[in-house]
Amino acid sequence: MLDDLRGPLGPALRRAGGAFAAAGLPPTFWTALSFALACASGLAYWLAGPLAGGALLLASGALDIVDGQVARISGRESRRGAFLDSFLDRASEIAVFAGILAAGLADPMHVLAALSISMLATYARARADSLGASAGRAYVGGRAERLLVLAVSGMAGYTEYGVIIVAVMAAAAAIQRAASAVRKLG
Repeated sequence: MLDDLRGPLGPALRRAGGAFAAAGLPPTFWTALSFALACASGLAYWLAGPLAGGALLLASGALDIVDGQVARISGRESRRGAFLDSFLDRASEIAVFAGILAAGLADPMHVLAALSISMLATYARARADSLGASAGRAYVGGRAERLLVLAVSGMAGYTEYGVIIVAVMAAAAAIQRAASAVRKLG
C-alpha cells in the first residue's frame, strides 16, 4: 500500500534524496544510520517504552527510504549496497522485536509469530526473485506498512495489538507472494 505512494511522492522523495546526497556521504552511510536507529528503537522499546521506541522506528524507516534515493541520485547504486540494505533491514526488524519482547510489551508467542512470519514474507519475495518468478510487492503487509503499524500502535499504547496486526499483515503478504511465485513457476 505505501509503495503505491512512491509514485505521487516521487518528486518529494527525489528532492529529499538530493538533499541527503549533497552531504557527500555514501548511500551505505544512510543504510547504516537507519540500522543504528532501528537498534536504538529496540533498546528504547525495552528501556524507555513504546513512545520512544516507536519514534525511533519511524526515524529509521524514513532513513531507509533515503539510502535508495541517495544511491540513485548519486549514481552509486550497486548490488553490494542492495544486499547490505536488505540484510540490515532484516536485522533491524529483529532488533525492534527483541526490544518489544525484552520490555514485555507483547505476548512472547505473538512477537515470535510476527517476527517469523515477517521473515517468511521477505524470504518468499527474495526466493521468488532468485528463481526469476518475481513475487513483486505485497498489496498489503509489506515491510513499510508493518513497521508503520508497529510504530504507531506502540506510540498509541497498543503495542500488543500492533504486533498481532503485523503478524496478520505479514501472513497476507507471505501467502500472496508465495501464490504469485507458484503460479509463475508453473
